[in-house]
Amino acid sequence: MWLLFQTNLLLLILLYFYFSYALLSSVFPSSCQLQGEFHLNGVHKTGDVILGGLFPVHFFKSVPDLSFISEPQQPTCHGFYVQGFRLAQIMAFAIDEINRNSELLPTMTLGYSLYDNCAELGIGFRGALSLVNGQEEQIILDDACAGNPLVLGIVGDSSSTRSIAISSVLGLYRVPMVSYFATCSCLTDRQKYPSFFRTIPSDAFQVRAMIQILKHFGWTWAGLLISDDDYGHNAARSLQSDLSRSGEGCLAYFEVLPRDKNTDEVGRIVNVMKKSTARVVIVFAYESHILNLMDEVVRQNVTGLQWMASEAWTAAAVLQTPHLMPYLGGTLGIAIRHGEIPGLREFLLKISPTLHYNNSYGNSMVNQFWEFTFQCRFAPAPPGWLESGRALCTGQENLQNVDNEFLDITNLRPEYNVYKAVYALAYSLDDMLRCKPGRGPFSGNSCGALQSLEPWQLVYYLERVNFTTPFGDQVSFDENGDVVPIYDVMNWLWLPDGSTEVQNVGEVKESAFKGEELILDEGKIFWNFDSKKPPRSVCSESCPPGTHMVRRKGEPKCCFDCIPCSEGKITNKSNSFECTSCPEDFWSNPQRDHCVPKKTEFLSYHEPLGICLAATSLLGTLICAVVLGIFFYHRRTPIIRASNSELSFQLLLSLKLCFLCSLLFIGRPRLWTCQLRHAAFGISFVLCVSCILVKTMVVLAVFKASKPGGGASLKWFGVTQQRGTVLCHTSIQAAICTIWLVSASPTPHKNTQYQNDKIVYECAFGSTVGFAVLLGYIGVLAFLSFLIAFLARNLPDSFNEAKLITFSMLIFCAVWVAFVPVYISSPGNYADAVEVFAILASSFGLLITLFGSKCYIIIMRPELNTKKAIMGRGSKS
Repeated sequence: MWLLFQTNLLLLILLYFYFSYALLSSVFPSSCQLQGEFHLNGVHKTGDVILGGLFPVHFFKSVPDLSFISEPQQPTCHGFYVQGFRLAQIMAFAIDEINRNSELLPTMTLGYSLYDNCAELGIGFRGALSLVNGQEEQIILDDACAGNPLVLGIVGDSSSTRSIAISSVLGLYRVPMVSYFATCSCLTDRQKYPSFFRTIPSDAFQVRAMIQILKHFGWTWAGLLISDDDYGHNAARSLQSDLSRSGEGCLAYFEVLPRDKNTDEVGRIVNVMKKSTARVVIVFAYESHILNLMDEVVRQNVTGLQWMASEAWTAAAVLQTPHLMPYLGGTLGIAIRHGEIPGLREFLLKISPTLHYNNSYGNSMVNQFWEFTFQCRFAPAPPGWLESGRALCTGQENLQNVDNEFLDITNLRPEYNVYKAVYALAYSLDDMLRCKPGRGPFSGNSCGALQSLEPWQLVYYLERVNFTTPFGDQVSFDENGDVVPIYDVMNWLWLPDGSTEVQNVGEVKESAFKGEELILDEGKIFWNFDSKKPPRSVCSESCPPGTHMVRRKGEPKCCFDCIPCSEGKITNKSNSFECTSCPEDFWSNPQRDHCVPKKTEFLSYHEPLGICLAATSLLGTLICAVVLGIFFYHRRTPIIRASNSELSFQLLLSLKLCFLCSLLFIGRPRLWTCQLRHAAFGISFVLCVSCILVKTMVVLAVFKASKPGGGASLKWFGVTQQRGTVLCHTSIQAAICTIWLVSASPTPHKNTQYQNDKIVYECAFGSTVGFAVLLGYIGVLAFLSFLIAFLARNLPDSFNEAKLITFSMLIFCAVWVAFVPVYISSPGNYADAVEVFAILASSFGLLITLFGSKCYIIIMRPELNTKKAIMGRGSKS
C-alpha cells in the first residue's frame, strides 16, 4: 500500500514538471537571442583572454536606405586604408609576441577580436558593443547565458569623437579602453571617462608644445585653423586658454574649416589669411580638411606662410606633393613619438589570405588588403571584372615585391602607440595574475582569478602599470589616464630635386622637474623663405628700452604702441604695459632702460667753487695770524696801545674763528658738521661783534673822560668789565645754540626738490626759528655797534677808531642784509656757498677796515707809530 502511494506521488510530480515545462516553453523561447546582428569587418584569434581592437581599415561608408518599409540594410565600407590595416596587424603582432614571451603571462594566452570602424562613429560604436556583448546569434540556456569569452579590454579608438562616445558607455561597465590616437584634452575627465587610457599625449600637452615652439622663435602673432569636431574645438579652447594665461602670444584670426567642400567658406578663410599680418598659421585638423583648404591657397597663391601642423596631419603624405610644397615646404609639426618594433617586418611579410579567407560577412580584412595591394579580386569576381582584363587574386602573390608604405617600418608613430597599448593591457593583466592570495587589492585582500576576471579589476592595475618598451620608452599613466607626454618636432624638407622628406628636428617632453622642455636642432630646419631664416610674426615689434606698451583699442594685447617712459621711470621688466619708478636714490638714464644712481651735489672740496672758498677761508685765517703776530710784536707801540690791544687780540682771534668756521660748510653734510657749523658760526660772530661793541663803548668812554667831570665814566669800562661784557654776550649766543641743538637739531637732508635727477645734500635747520634767533642776535649786536660808532664818528682824529668801526659795521650789516634773500633763493649747494661767501666777506670787511690802516702804519710808516705823531694828528685836524 505504501509502495503504491509512493509510485502515484512520483507520477504526479513528473506530470507537474512536464506540463510546467510545456507551458513555459510555449511562453519563453529555450535560448537567449540577440536583438540584432551587426555585420562587421573583423579578424579574430582565440585565447584564454580576449582583447578587442577598433581600427579605421576603411575611410568611408555607404548609407543604406532608411525608409523602414523593409528591414534596413547594414552600412558598407569602402576606400581601403592601408595604414589602418597595418595598425590592426601591429596589435596582432604584439599579441603574438606576448604569447611567445615566457616571462609575460606565462600561464595563459591572449586572443583578439579586431573590428573595422570605417572611420565612422556609428560603425565604431557597433564594434565596441559587439566586443563587450558578443555576437553569438544564439546562446543555449544552461546555468547562465554563456558564449565565447568577452573582451577584457579594448585598444582604440583612433578618433577623439568616437573615443568620447564609446568610452562614455564602456566607462559605465568599467571596461578599460586604451586609445592610441585620441588626443582630445576633454578625455582627461575621470568622472566622465573612468576607464579611459591612452598612449598618446593629450592635446593639452600638444598645445603647450606648440606654444613652446612659438616662444622659441618669438612668434607672438599667429592664425588658428581647426576642424569642426571635438578634436579641433577642444584644441582651440586649450590654445586660447594657455596663450592667455602665459601671455606668450595672440591669435590674429580663428577660423573653423568646414566639414564639406564649401568653396565660398574656404575662400573667405584663405582671404582672411592673405590679408592678415600674421606669418604663422597653426592648424588642428585632419588631412581631408586641409586638402580642401590648400586647393584655395594655391588658387589665390598665398605664399610666405609658416605652417604649424598638429599631429593629425604632420606626416600626411597626401599633402607632400610637388604641387603643394611651394606653399607647405618648411612646415613645422608636432608628431607622435616614433619607435622601433623589432621583428615587425617579418611578421607583416607572413600575411597570407589563405589563413583568413572568407568570413560570414564577405572578404576578410586580409583579403581586402590583398585585393587593394595587388589590384586583383578573389573569386567570385564582380561582374565585368574579368571582361575588363583585370586579374583574379591567387593568394600566391609576393608581398616582398610590393613597394608601399605598408612594409615601411622606419617611421612607426601611431603604430608604436598601438604596440604600447597592447603591452600596457598585457602587463596589467600579468600584474593582476601574479597577485598573491591574501595580499590582493580587492575586498578581503582578494586577487583576480583567471576564471572570473572582471574588467574593472584590470582598470585598477592599468592605473599602476609601469614598464619600459624595447625602444627604451617608459610607459605609465597618470591619475587622468594620460601617458608620460613626449612629442617629436618634424620639419617638411623640400629637396632640390622636388622630392620631400619629413625630418625629425627635435622633441618636446615633460618632466616633473623642468616642465615642458623643447629641444631643437635649428641647423637642420628647412625654412621655405628667401632668407632661409625663421620669419618674423608679431603684431607690433617689441618696444625698445625706455618705452612702455599702450594697447590699441579694440585689438589683441599683442598689438600696441610704444610710448616713452617719463623721467625717473624705466621700462617695467615684469609688466611691459607700464613704467617703473626708480628708487629714491636713483634716476633713469637717458635711454630710460635702467636706473642709475642720482648725481649727488654738495659744496665739495673737489670742485672749483669749494676749492676757492676753502682757500679763501684759509687765507683769511693766515692773514689774521699774521696781523696777530704783527700786533703782538708791536704791542708796546703807541698805535697798538691806543687801539685797546687786549680787545684787538680778542677780535683777531674771533675773526680767525669766523674764517675757520666757514670750512664746516664745505664737504658732504654729516650730523656733527650740521650741528657744529651754525653753532660755531653764531658764537664766533657774536664774539667778534661783542669785541667791536665793547671797543666802541670804550672809545666813547675815553672821549667823555677827557672832558671836565667825565673821569667817572672810565670806571665802568675797566679790563674786567670789558672781558665780562664780551663773555656775557657770547654766553647768550651759546645758550641760544644749545637750546636750538637740544630742541630741534639740524640734520643732514637729501633734497630732491631742486632737481629730480640730483640729490642735494644739505643741512636741514631743524628749527627755522632757532636759526632766525641766532642771526637776529648777531644783527642786534652789530646794529648797536654801528649805532654807537656812528654817534662817536666826530671824535678828534686821535680817536678815529670810531670811524673805522662805523665803516666796518656798515660793511658787516650790508653783507648780512643782502645774505638773507640771496640765501633763500639759492638752490642746492649754492645756498651753502652763499653763506660761506657772506661769512668770508664780512670777516674780510672787519679785518681790513679795523686792522688794515694800523698794519700799514706799523709796517710802511713806522715814523707815524709814535705818541707824538698820534697826538699831533689830533691838533692838525
